[in-house]
Amino acid sequence: MTDEEILDRIHELVDDEHELRRPGDPVDDDRMRLLEETLDQCWDLLRQRRAKREFGQNPDDATVRDPRTVEGYQQ
Repeated sequence: MTDEEILDRIHELVDDEHELRRPGDPVDDDRMRLLEETLDQCWDLLRQRRAKREFGQNPDDATVRDPRTVEGYQQ
């Protein structure tokens, strides 16, 4: 997956998130949690790719980490 493809996926997920948060509509908590986890995974993958590129490594070696790992990071 290229950086551009990851960013496209992030934009799709953000649009989905905004759709779920429309005023007056009930929020599907399970769907929202899945969206947030997937967004975090996408951002993590993009950061990995950028870091690898910055340090002369192959960005294609970056891998998607499981939600438990990504959700456990400190901000």
